[in-house]
Amino acid sequence: MIKTGFDNEKYLSLQSEKIKERIESFGGKLYLEFGGKLFDDYHASRVLPGFKPDSKLRMLLQLKDRAEIVVVISSEDIEQNKVRGDIGITYDLDVLRLIDSFRAYGLYVGSVVLTRYAGQPAALAFANKLKSLGITVYRHYPIEGYPSDLNRVISDDGYGKNEYIETSRELVVVTAPGPGSGKMATCLSQLYHEHKRGIKAGYAKFETFPIWSIPLNHPVNLAYEAATADLSDVNMIDPYHLEAYGTLAVNYNRDIEVFPVLNAIFNMILGESPYKSPTDMGVNMAGFCIVDDEACAEASKQEIIRRYYKARCGKMLGNSTEDEILRIELLMKKAGITAADRSAVSPALTKAELTGAPAAAIELPDGRIVTGKTSSLLGASSAMLLNALKALAGIPDETILMSPSVIEPIQRLKVNHLGNENPRLHTDEILIALSICASQDENAALALEQLKKLEGCEMHSSVMLSSVDLKTFGKLKVNVTCEPVYQKQKLYHK
Repeated sequence: MIKTGFDNEKYLSLQSEKIKERIESFGGKLYLEFGGKLFDDYHASRVLPGFKPDSKLRMLLQLKDRAEIVVVISSEDIEQNKVRGDIGITYDLDVLRLIDSFRAYGLYVGSVVLTRYAGQPAALAFANKLKSLGITVYRHYPIEGYPSDLNRVISDDGYGKNEYIETSRELVVVTAPGPGSGKMATCLSQLYHEHKRGIKAGYAKFETFPIWSIPLNHPVNLAYEAATADLSDVNMIDPYHLEAYGTLAVNYNRDIEVFPVLNAIFNMILGESPYKSPTDMGVNMAGFCIVDDEACAEASKQEIIRRYYKARCGKMLGNSTEDEILRIELLMKKAGITAADRSAVSPALTKAELTGAPAAAIELPDGRIVTGKTSSLLGASSAMLLNALKALAGIPDETILMSPSVIEPIQRLKVNHLGNENPRLHTDEILIALSICASQDENAALALEQLKKLEGCEMHSSVMLSSVDLKTFGKLKVNVTCEPVYQKQKLYHK
């Protein structure tokens, strides 16, 4: 059973009030570096059960009359066609997606900033495309010696050569498609320009993780390290906060390492730094909204195991490294867990061993485990999906939801006309076939009604799933892990 461990409504209230306080503390203008995902923050919802994936957006909507959004993208990322791993689109396309999403909610998007701009052809083409769509574009340039050469950085040859971003609201939310886009540099550049114009403005940072107000090795913070293992991020006790206030606070290595430079920049731009520690810069209130620590700890341990399997499969695909896997294994030891603590793993592997073919297992909301095996008609994950829907609907296991007469014509279409080697139905195909059967079969219709109950369920496969199956389970919001094993031993895998 999934227990609620986080008070989302309290979070929305506390977080918006904290940001309002920070705006006022700087005299009415705040540049807020917005880390993580504004939309679809499923990592946060997995490790903080009760946190809604759109919580950051809902919080921002409470401030929408005071806020405008600046979207930042690195010109180097555009040139390299960098892709978001979670949704599979390039960063430049994600900028357009983000703008559409913001506007759909009534949020004002002021402009797009191309950082590290050095005339890259793809970046120039993207800038022209944005302008043709009526979107204001600014360019920020590489600064030699950034960030350590402060005399150059804070001068007309540094921040001064960046284009000044015209803003009209008191809260300027600076966000990006992904990490390393230049959000902080954009904020600091704006502070420099605002100061030169005699405008009071401040800077703050909003990132959900690590949560500064809970212990360093709390599973929630360890899960963040697992999620960023590819970036080599490490959670640390903030030494500046400890020295200034005598209390422990958690931050991560990059913010702690860069703080002396940031502090010097604040001093040079503003005359004095408003912050005594990197933790001071943040406005995150998530730690004060945890209402069941045990539930959040258990959910986070499961997330660490999921990240472990993702890294191992990523290595097979060439997307992860051995160092990333080793870092997550160390985090698992800190959390006192192993892969066997994922309840769907053992049943899936046992079923595969018994049948001599790929198998899958899923843990339902009430704790029941349902498995699926490979057959001539269905792949293991498709069989498991049907079995899970029957179990949730209370339909006897021996009941056939779709007869071979329905499945076999689809198989012939796949093999004889669409060029597929594998005749077994993928999960998306089985759901379409089930939908057709539901028009005349009450059991099929009842089974389809159970799909929404799969959200948050934990599933494991004895082999790596196809991208089609992964996308289907992703849309159903099922948390999937796989053994790092290909179903077939060959060099090329689709």
